[in-house]
Parts: sequence; C-alpha cells; structure tokens
Amino acid sequence: MDTSVARMDEPQTEELRQPRPRVSVLIPTKNEALNIGWVLRRLPESVDEVVIVDANSTDATVAAVRAHRPDAVVVVEEQPGKGRAIRAGIEAATGDRIVMLDADGSMDPRDVDRYVAALDQGYDMVKGSRFLDGGGTADMSFIRFVGHWFLLGLSNVLFRTSHTDLCYGYAAFRRDAVRGLGLTAVGFEIEAELFLRATRHGLRVGETPSFEAPRRAGKSNLNTYRDGLRVATTILRERIRPRPSTPAPVTLDEARSRHRSSARPRSARAE
Repeated sequence: MDTSVARMDEPQTEELRQPRPRVSVLIPTKNEALNIGWVLRRLPESVDEVVIVDANSTDATVAAVRAHRPDAVVVVEEQPGKGRAIRAGIEAATGDRIVMLDADGSMDPRDVDRYVAALDQGYDMVKGSRFLDGGGTADMSFIRFVGHWFLLGLSNVLFRTSHTDLCYGYAAFRRDAVRGLGLTAVGFEIEAELFLRATRHGLRVGETPSFEAPRRAGKSNLNTYRDGLRVATTILRERIRPRPSTPAPVTLDEARSRHRSSARPRSARAE
C-alpha cells in the first residue's frame, strides 16, 4: 500500500496544525486607474492583505483602489521606478507569503492561490514562466522576444541554471527569505535581480506556468532598449557579486520530496 498519502482520519502532525500563513498581494501602480479595479475584483478570498505601491499617479488610480478595496494598504513612492516600488512593498507587507503581480490586467489574479500552494510544496520563491507548458504570452513584440531569449540565455550560462523565464513580474515568495537579499534595483530590472540573487543565496526557486495577456488599457512604462540594457547590466553585476555563505540550493524534486515527507503522518513514514 502506498503510504505517501495521509488519510483524513489519521492523526495530523504538529506542522499541519499550524495556522495558515498570511498572504499579502503586492501591486505596483502608475496611472492604472482603468485596470486596477479589474485586478482587485479578481483576487481570491484567501488574500489577507493588499499592498499598493503607487508612483505618484496623475490619474484616479488611488481612488479606484479605495473604491474596490477599501482595506488596501496604499504606499506612495515619491521616486519613480518599479524596483523602488517592489522594495517598498516588501517592507510594507505583513504577510508570511507575498505574491507580486502587475496592475495592467496582463496577469490572472485568480492564479494567486496556485502560486501560494507552490510555496507550500517547499519552495522559498516561485516565479511565473510564460514558456513552460501551459504558459504563454500575447503581449511580446519580436524585438522583446529576441531580447528576452538573449538575456535568459546569458543568465542561464553565467549562473548555471535552467530557468525558462527571467523578466516576468508574477512571483510569490516567503517574506523573511527575500528581505535578507538586500535588493537595490530601481527599475524593471528588479525581477532579474530578485530571481538571480535568490539563486545565488541558495533559496529554493521554482517556476510555474503563467499566461501573459495584453494590458487591458493604457500604455506600458517599459522601454525595451533602456530596460533591456539595465537587465543585462544586472545579470553581469549579480554574477560578480561574492557568493554568500549559504547552504547549496535544494533541487525542485528534493523540495517536493521534503514537503511530502513533512506532511506525512509519523505513523505512515517509511522506516
């Protein structure tokens, strides 16, 4: 008989009796009044806290947030840049798990639960991938596509990884693990810095399929050439940073095995 699945009538371990971790959703905004309501309405009920970091929007973004999510924590970031917004949001969030996504409607908010569930499998960070089976994108020009694969290939070679996506902002992570990374990115290079620094620190990083739809309204603040250069610079800078004195990262299969083992009742564990 397969003893890897716990029966509901068997005694639970102490770990399974722990309270459910709090979940914070972090959304950076800049002039997203036409999109943010759509995103907030689709967040699952499991979300305990919504943190909006607004970069001095000149439209009704903050008013739209208040209308759709009166309990949201709104942080106004005076200096521009997505990296600054993400760093400010991480500091403001109080959840044990943080899920970050964009405000333009290109990412499905209903996937938040799936990202959090992946963290519960033993990962410290789970990042969305548009290029895994089940993922995709309808919002990438040819120039961005070529640039993405160049930057991804560069990072995989330099860091000896096999990631399938690099510059995509749908991700979930354990708050305590990420706060120790010392992030410094200012702009759209924040995703590359976050994922690569987590890898260098030996965090358990996984990927999950994600579909990127076109933004629902408005114009993107991304500049393909400028921000692509910033990402390339970030990759090189992170590679020459001294390696932290941390344990070697656990493989994805090992992380899943650890989760199954810890979730199994003691009486059902293999001797």
